[in-house]
Amino acid sequence: MDSLNDGKIPLSPAVVQHFDSCLGCLACVTACPSGVQYDQLISATRLQVERQHPRPLLEKLLRWFIFHTLPYPNRLRALLFPLLVYQKLGLQKLERSLKILSKILPQPLSAMESLLPPITLQSFYDPFPEIIPCQGKKRYRVGLILGCVQRVFLPQINQATIRVLTANGCEVVIPQPQGCCAALTHHQGQEFQTKLLAKSMIDQFAKAEVDYIIINASGCGHTLKEYGRIWQDDPVYAPKAQAFASKVRDVQEFLDQVGLTAPLHPLSNRPLAIAYQDACHMLHGQKISLEPRRLLSQIPQVQIKEPVDAALCCGSAGVYNLLQTETAEELGRQKATNLLATNPDLIASANVGCTLQLRKHLDLLHSPIPIYHPMELLDFAITGKQL
Repeated sequence: MDSLNDGKIPLSPAVVQHFDSCLGCLACVTACPSGVQYDQLISATRLQVERQHPRPLLEKLLRWFIFHTLPYPNRLRALLFPLLVYQKLGLQKLERSLKILSKILPQPLSAMESLLPPITLQSFYDPFPEIIPCQGKKRYRVGLILGCVQRVFLPQINQATIRVLTANGCEVVIPQPQGCCAALTHHQGQEFQTKLLAKSMIDQFAKAEVDYIIINASGCGHTLKEYGRIWQDDPVYAPKAQAFASKVRDVQEFLDQVGLTAPLHPLSNRPLAIAYQDACHMLHGQKISLEPRRLLSQIPQVQIKEPVDAALCCGSAGVYNLLQTETAEELGRQKATNLLATNPDLIASANVGCTLQLRKHLDLLHSPIPIYHPMELLDFAITGKQL
């Protein structure tokens, strides 16, 4: 990276491939004894790659499709109806057994299909008012970011998050309309689009008057906390971005900080083993590790299981599993195997990309072990739902 910056080496295809192959998992930040901020260096280098490197036409079209579809919930929803029909007619089950599309489609498109979760009617809309009152005495007024991919493909997570927050004395504000936080584009060096999406998010929350801004997806949380740096050279938006970022909290970080007030009930009539999946941008990017474990440990009769190589990336890494499919497949298989080796009753995952990646590889390993977001598990424990 220094050599590129100093002009000692050219931005050759081999150099570009080196950075395209980087997961961006930020494990190097945790590992470096000198405290080098590799996340900032990698982001700056990827900006150079996107500005200066002419990509092949098919790769350019694929990236255009990804970055102009996934960060926009309404565009994603436009694709849902044919995908719902595809699932209801049993075509997805047929494809999963025969692997027809994987033989005729480019690898990235085949990878997209392999990650597709069951689509429900909840995926088509956001059933939330702008302000949701708390239960009992109000402790905090918090804003909630709905996300993009998670909002569409795993809508139950936002619903569970809202119930957990309101049950613990939080009035929840959801500014409308609300778009993507820019995590997907930021991680891949799409500078202009990242700033546009971040600016929109800052403006949407400008008049919300909240104590904290809550996010329930780890990759998003890391980027939201980076808004101050993303806008640092803009005299108008730099202070706004810094003020916004100072309020951002991952929902597990927030609840661990303020404490749970709602009583929790057992999830089962027997002890329950939960394998916790550390998302990279939670563990390495935000340095959040103990908080989710402390929250889940408060549920009666729960035992947290720690897999081997817990800090290893699952291979999702934003859109890495769509662009670098072979490496992502190997990492996903290894992570799923490590989690299953703990002999869990279920797996807890706090990032939408990790959840979709792990579901895929658990299915490939013929494992029936379910995956839940920690907010879903807390919601079940508050409402008394048995698993």
